[in-house]
Amino acid sequence: MGSVVTRNRVNASGPPEGRPMVFAHGFGCDQTLWRLVAPRFACDHRVVLFDHVGSGQSDLSAYDPEKYGSLDGYATDVVEICRELALSDVVFVGHSVSAMIGVLAYHRAPELFGAMVMVGPSPRYVDDGDYVGGFSRGDIVGLLDALDSNHLGWSAQMAPVIMGNPERPELAEELTNSFCRTAPDIARQFARVTFLSDNRADLDGIEVPTLVLQCSADAIAPDTAGKYVHERIPGSTLVRMRATGHVPQLSAPEETTAAIRAFLTP
Repeated sequence: MGSVVTRNRVNASGPPEGRPMVFAHGFGCDQTLWRLVAPRFACDHRVVLFDHVGSGQSDLSAYDPEKYGSLDGYATDVVEICRELALSDVVFVGHSVSAMIGVLAYHRAPELFGAMVMVGPSPRYVDDGDYVGGFSRGDIVGLLDALDSNHLGWSAQMAPVIMGNPERPELAEELTNSFCRTAPDIARQFARVTFLSDNRADLDGIEVPTLVLQCSADAIAPDTAGKYVHERIPGSTLVRMRATGHVPQLSAPEETTAAIRAFLTP
């Protein structure tokens, strides 16, 4: 049991018999960013938190540039975590890029999953024809070049943009610190894998109840992206939140929790 749990710094809480909820963090973050939301489900759910390899307190020696050269490597880890803990009927809660990692994990092992919650999802960040991801190709190239040349400076500049809520600078400071904790070489590759991915076709074939949580004024995943995800997944639920920015689990934990609760309550 040790290798997968140690590799991804897996932490479980709540009643073992409770329906499992697996919370997955986004780029530059780790499981601590769920601390204001995940514990609220531990009264009646088995809550599972983890760090993607290369993030947080994961085992950095497990990082393989080839494996994690696409989102599939991260999806494989999610499936392994679920199997290691003998989970079934999993509610997968994925933030940002982890929403698409969850989609890929579902396609790998649909029997493990019972519901999907996508917080600020974007299946493609680059605009493409009629599809509006919010960035031009040049925008993304510039963003990645800036990250390559100055990881700490990039983190300090981008975190406030991603977080939004400028009247609460402590939120951006937390996100900046999270970005800065990520090893620069790993952050560079994960950024490329994240911002250059195109998972639009992977949205087909999802046959479990799905919740799309779309924030207002999200600079990373605009409303058009959330609407696209909702329209591609039959029967999905789209909730447009009052919360602004891209990290509602920090900026609006009560609203985030309530929306997920409402979705999971029959």
